[in-house]
Amino acid sequence: MLLHEFNWKKEVIQSTEPVLVDFWASWCPPCCAMNPTIESLAKEFKVCKVNVDNNQELAVHYSISSIPVLLIFKGGQIAARHVDLTPEATLRTEMQKLKQS
Repeated sequence: MLLHEFNWKKEVIQSTEPVLVDFWASWCPPCCAMNPTIESLAKEFKVCKVNVDNNQELAVHYSISSIPVLLIFKGGQIAARHVDLTPEATLRTEMQKLKQS
């Protein structure tokens, strides 16, 4: 799901389940390299994407200075932050733990 400022609160902050948010841009090679991982995780977990070029206010608010950045939210709060390429197994384990807690 693509996120924008207008649906951020509903989809992330108010979510009753953990949310993996991918801050990315189409021109970013590491972001493109993360796409298969993001798509795989989206089959099992709530995953959203924020294009930093189109949502600069969100990027500034969450101090996104390089991409990709993957934020995992639980209860409207950041539970984990990953910068650059992150192994799928790491993200899956974190999401599973948060889903169970």
